[in-house]
Amino acid sequence: MTLNAPTLWRQHLPVPVNDGHKYKRGHALIVGSECVTGATRRASEAGSRSGAGLGTVWSETHADIYRVTLPADLMIAEQSVEGLRGVNTVLAGSGGCTDQQAEIVFRTFEDATFVLDADALRFLERIERRTCVLTPHEGEFARFIGPLGSDKTETAAAAAKEHGCIVVLKGAQTIIAAPDGRVVMNETASPYLAKAGTGDVLAGLITGLVTQHMPAFEAACAGVWIHGHAGKRIGPGLLPQDIMLELRAILRELFA
Repeated sequence: MTLNAPTLWRQHLPVPVNDGHKYKRGHALIVGSECVTGATRRASEAGSRSGAGLGTVWSETHADIYRVTLPADLMIAEQSVEGLRGVNTVLAGSGGCTDQQAEIVFRTFEDATFVLDADALRFLERIERRTCVLTPHEGEFARFIGPLGSDKTETAAAAAKEHGCIVVLKGAQTIIAAPDGRVVMNETASPYLAKAGTGDVLAGLITGLVTQHMPAFEAACAGVWIHGHAGKRIGPGLLPQDIMLELRAILRELFA
């Protein structure tokens, strides 16, 4: 097993170039929660902060809330998403995802990479063998994927192989496992990240990197490392939204 470090994925980081434009940096669709809107807001802002060229939050019920609380660069889809162009990544589960929302995005964006968080993990069987990143904590893993077993590393690796997905099993030592057998342990973490909402930021961060065409496994490793590094730098008093500002400094250092 390998320890997570920038040497594993830095070469794949989507560094902006002078002749680039937003359409080259991908389009992320974030499924908007119908009840826990703060989770969706944190995830979508993290995706934008990490560099996604375009971001759209889809909500048929709370569009006005998202419209007045999200950064101006994020678009709001209030009606159907079937006409959206260029969507290459879909994040579902940050705050919740209904059966109807899932049915629509799985059907409409068959070729997209999916990031499934929280209760959207219950849809795993619908999209296994597609390019997909799962971001469960231990409780969600046991509920939606299978028993944890005595060895987290073996558990994550077996689930990744069985379902054909990247598995990010979150915890004090987060395990990132790929279907091809690669397994990475992340020890860059902070006890202050054990707080509601930080997982939404991580899911959004991974989504933003994948949207920019970073390979899914490397994007998951990078997202986990950056997220943990931000937590260590912020320390006591951390709020999930504090991670957003820390991302800028960390990405600047990685790009350098």
